Amino acid sequence: MDKPSEHTVLGLQKTKMGGNAMRESDSKRTRVNRRNFVKGAAAVGAMSGAGAFGLPFHAWAQGVPNEFDGSKFQLKAAEPNAKPGGVLKYAITSRPPHFDFHQSGTINSLGSQGCMFDNLVRRDPRDSGKTIIPDLAHSWEVAKDGKTYTFMLREGVQFHDGAEFTSEDVKATYDRIAKPPAGVSIPRSSLFTTVSEITTPDKKTVVFKLSEPRPASFMMAAFASGWNGIVRKKTLEDNQYNLRRVVDIPGTGPFKSKRRVENEVWVMEKNDKYWNKGLPYLDGIEFYHALPFSPELGSAILSNRVDYARIVDPVTSRKAAATPGMSSLNFYQSVIQGTWMNNRKKPLDDPRVRRAFNLVLDKPVLVDVVKDVAPMMVGGFIYPFSEFATPREELAKRVGYQVDQTAAVKEAKALMAAAGYGKGYKQPLDFLVREVASFKLWAQAIQAMLQQTLGIETKLRTVVESVWFDDIKTGNFDLAIGAVVSTLLDPSDYFNAWYKKDGPQNYGFWDNAAFNALLPEIDREVDPKKRLEVIRKAEMIMEQDPPVLPVSWEKINDVWYNYVKGHNPKEYFGIYDVVRFDTFWLDK
Repeated sequence: MDKPSEHTVLGLQKTKMGGNAMRESDSKRTRVNRRNFVKGAAAVGAMSGAGAFGLPFHAWAQGVPNEFDGSKFQLKAAEPNAKPGGVLKYAITSRPPHFDFHQSGTINSLGSQGCMFDNLVRRDPRDSGKTIIPDLAHSWEVAKDGKTYTFMLREGVQFHDGAEFTSEDVKATYDRIAKPPAGVSIPRSSLFTTVSEITTPDKKTVVFKLSEPRPASFMMAAFASGWNGIVRKKTLEDNQYNLRRVVDIPGTGPFKSKRRVENEVWVMEKNDKYWNKGLPYLDGIEFYHALPFSPELGSAILSNRVDYARIVDPVTSRKAAATPGMSSLNFYQSVIQGTWMNNRKKPLDDPRVRRAFNLVLDKPVLVDVVKDVAPMMVGGFIYPFSEFATPREELAKRVGYQVDQTAAVKEAKALMAAAGYGKGYKQPLDFLVREVASFKLWAQAIQAMLQQTLGIETKLRTVVESVWFDDIKTGNFDLAIGAVVSTLLDPSDYFNAWYKKDGPQNYGFWDNAAFNALLPEIDREVDPKKRLEVIRKAEMIMEQDPPVLPVSWEKINDVWYNYVKGHNPKEYFGIYDVVRFDTFWLDK
């Protein structure tokens, strides 16, 4: 890995490649019925790239055929005139805490690494990722009892180091994801808790056995997560199944690593041996690092030093939308912005204190604080734009979410007095802050809210991503503000990952027996009405005993020049399943 030069000022600087290296400083969801899905699947061979089939985001117990033959499927851009060539200059935060993207939970990792890997199945980039299409597995079969998933793998696929891709690589990848070894923590492991065994009948077949059935739509969406890229078995073995320090992990994806300068640029080059005929179109990608919502990111895209920018501030987005030849869109993101409370430390080991803290966070004000920096929305413990959420008008009447904070502050003070902290807590709490503009603004606002209403003193400690993730996982904090990501909108995903006892992203070490007892029922119940009733019970438990202080829920602004083709960000949910860039092309 190239080391950064001695200059560490923010901005752009010429690189040896002649480009520029950047220095740091209610979407509509299409539903499909089984008939339409199967009709689309049958047409795949004939269309060889048309995106008329797949699994919608909101599908639950229907829509996925038990048998699917995509052996003739080849992906291509939606535009009929896509042309090869050129290098895409792409600006995004690219300061990974480490290089093991399976263990990561930040776009700092997958935003640039994702193009080096393939999945078993994937989200279709041509329809904003709403549908699921074949990838390294061209076909699949789901047993009638819902407990066996068989995937047929492609022939002739090679890793970037020249090794043959086989079913053993899939097994090794998913054995680690589903049941991480000691010292390895993978946020998506909760998606695969029912996977009891993975077998490889031959080199091109892999079979997943489940201990109990799950809806096929849930499991296929889990397999399609951009986080679940396939890595080589030997790579895992050679590194004791921990890839945190392996900069160039061999993948099978459309691009491979060429050069990396820390905190500046990661240069990717085309994989000339890529298995999907005609892809990728680009000769390469240059990922330039810039912090989310930063002025440097906005300046880079508005001055055309880059072609595409992700996670820009609202002001830049509005300027781009008004500029001929540019486009800007925003979409929901699969992230909660939260402040974690270390339940192992006083006074945060008391649920009365945790609820009091949540009550005095003026959530509408917190959204307003960052309105010119980041697009956010008020919400509780459930995605506010999902079908599972308490309706917004109802949530706005709940104590702790009201514009008028009088009732919330009164209850919070009573709770603190009952817990023995009626006069506050004068020993400053260690408040860990992730180094992003929005988090720094929020931390200052939360610090003031806690001090002025409850007499709680805090000391802000701002750190980069690598330190933030290390400290929060080891419990080296009292309060910590940052963000975590989920794969799906469904509570069976993030309730288990974020809130369950010992969940991989339960950073506050929260353990509520009543909540934990509801999780199996939420996971198994297929009647939507009954399931929602259980979800609502779980939500009310969290209101009384918060596992995290929900600060806000995120939207993302993307800005690009109109000559960048082959993508469709109009209805993205999250930014983690569409980071392959194989269908991108430049019309210039």
